[in-house]
Amino acid sequence: MTIEPTDGIRVNESVIIPRDELVARASRAGGAGGQHVNTSSTRIELMWNVSTSRALTDEQRERVRQKLISRLDSEGNVRVVASDRRSQLQNRQSAESRLAELVRAALVVPKKRRPTKPGRAAKQARLDAKKRVSDKKRERRWRGD
Repeated sequence: MTIEPTDGIRVNESVIIPRDELVARASRAGGAGGQHVNTSSTRIELMWNVSTSRALTDEQRERVRQKLISRLDSEGNVRVVASDRRSQLQNRQSAESRLAELVRAALVVPKKRRPTKPGRAAKQARLDAKKRVSDKKRERRWRGD
């Protein structure tokens, strides 16, 4: 089963969150808009359940859970809120792009660090610098002759 980008939010080339897994709730937002704010429900709260999503493999699910543990509620939902625009549609698009960015960042696998040692020239340069400092301090000492 392939999901077209119109049916979901594209996170990366392999992960697309289906729109039917998202729960969107609109409410009144504060901020700019004057009297319009008091009557329009433009704030969007988007919820996505990581635990039950079919968009992720088990490995990806565990990685997202570990990275976003502070943003998950008790049921495993990630909540994203957008209220910076005056339009409900624009806020929904903003919330969807924030969710995609959040999941994209969580799915990044860090490169394994290869331990390295300093080269022979670097070791010699360090020792030479120590010798110079030592000589300079020795020259400053008072010789009682």
